[in-house]
Amino acid sequence: MYRIVFTQKAFKDLEQLDERTKLRIGKKIKEYAKDPFRHGRKLTDPKIGTYRFRIGNCRVIFDISDEDIVILRVGHRRNVYK
Repeated sequence: MYRIVFTQKAFKDLEQLDERTKLRIGKKIKEYAKDPFRHGRKLTDPKIGTYRFRIGNCRVIFDISDEDIVILRVGHRRNVYK
């Protein structure tokens, strides 16, 4: 299982979401950390990150470094790629 690490920006993004969405994202990230390559998709433009998780209408942008999943951005699908 990979260790989950949040950047400052991702932590701020997560704080802005409502409690229900935060709980859902946290639960799914823990589940997806067991096998991130199965659940994550590679991004076509790696400027903001390498992979993404889809959790409802939210997206979690992340990179994988050794045994860490580094969460870079968290947000609604309409805004997270900007």
